[in-house]
Amino acid sequence: MAENIFASFDISGQGMSVQRMRLSATARNIANANTTSDENGVPYQREVVIVRAIPGSPFHDEMDNLISLKKTHQAHAPTTQNGNYPPDNSVLKAITARDNSAPRLVYDPSHPDADENGYVLYPNINIVTEMVEMISAQRAFQANASVVDAAKNIARDSLQI
Repeated sequence: MAENIFASFDISGQGMSVQRMRLSATARNIANANTTSDENGVPYQREVVIVRAIPGSPFHDEMDNLISLKKTHQAHAPTTQNGNYPPDNSVLKAITARDNSAPRLVYDPSHPDADENGYVLYPNINIVTEMVEMISAQRAFQANASVVDAAKNIARDSLQI
């Protein structure tokens, strides 16, 4: 029982770390929304966090089952099974990558970075999209914090039995 509670702490902690990465990437994107040239002379590129389940983890297996719509019975979804977690209970792997979409062209001949036609290359960042990403990451972080709190309450209540 205790191992399952500590595993849930580890897994929720991984989820919180991923959401922190998303919040940090979003903050950098908003801060650099008008950065027309970096040290290499190109516009800032939007950062995105890519999250993947670690192959072989129970989370990965369950996601495969749900995505491929495998069912044990026509009326219900498959039941989860306890799997073998890696020694550190890792289920997620996250990296920060650059969005390679084209920069925005804005006509501003007075800008110091304007080309010969008066156009400036701005980062491909939409503030509304970034705010939605920030709210989503914040709510996912809160959900993981609630899981940690619930697991903590279960552990505390089980000791009082």
